[in-house]
Amino acid sequence: LQLQASGGGLVQPGGSLRLSCAASGFTLNYYPMGWFRQAPGKEREWVSCITSVGRGTYYADSVKGRFTISKHNAENTVYLQMNSLKPEDTAVYYCAANLRMFAGTSCARNPSEYEHWGQGTLVTVSS
Repeated sequence: LQLQASGGGLVQPGGSLRLSCAASGFTLNYYPMGWFRQAPGKEREWVSCITSVGRGTYYADSVKGRFTISKHNAENTVYLQMNSLKPEDTAVYYCAANLRMFAGTSCARNPSEYEHWGQGTLVTVSS
């Protein structure tokens, strides 16, 4: 089982990035998936999550209205579209899978609920 995150980079404030998290070894559409981030000197924080089959999407207040999480079944990939980026969005972003909730109708905000993690991709928002 593997999660491969990509898409990070340097972007100016107000810009956009799309993060990708490609899964191998399991079909991510059947499981809740989450995105988290960790800024230097801070704890890992929940950003967004999506339930199995994409029934529900949830966002932290700090990103609501700017970020969109989605699943692409054919590519076995979960995306995080980030618009109107702010300097405070600067962090390493991680995707995670909860394989204990097959066909789960909810998704967790607590990172301890996710047992599989991608390697992280760095997003830097700066002028």
